[in-house]
Amino acid sequence: MKLIIINGPNLNLLGKREPSIYGNDSFDSYFEKLKGDFPNITFTYFQSNIEGEIINKLHEVGFDFDGIVLNAAAYTHTSVAIADAVKAIETPVVEVHISNTHAREEFRHKSFIAKNAKGVILGFGLDSYKLAIQSFFKFT
Repeated sequence: MKLIIINGPNLNLLGKREPSIYGNDSFDSYFEKLKGDFPNITFTYFQSNIEGEIINKLHEVGFDFDGIVLNAAAYTHTSVAIADAVKAIETPVVEVHISNTHAREEFRHKSFIAKNAKGVILGFGLDSYKLAIQSFFKFT
């Protein structure tokens, strides 16, 4: 199985940014743990703070990979373009959020992506990614 995790803006600061919300671990260290937990999966990781780069990556992998775990971060609530990119590709996408976005500011309650995703997992810290990965065993 070939999966990619795509992270959006500010997620490169995990472990430093608002640890009360996002925890103390960097995504790089968590990614290594995921690879150890799922040795039979070929993982790729991509992070960008730029909306167009996320769209380009979705287009690039959206017909060849078995699954995409997408944490579009703040773009979840603002980007019709990313939602359209998810809708345009064949690879199933699971939307992920580290925090429970429904327990935060009102503007974080709306996801443009969710309608086009196979599912949404939020609020389980970094383990939201692990739950998303496990969900792909039902898709393939």
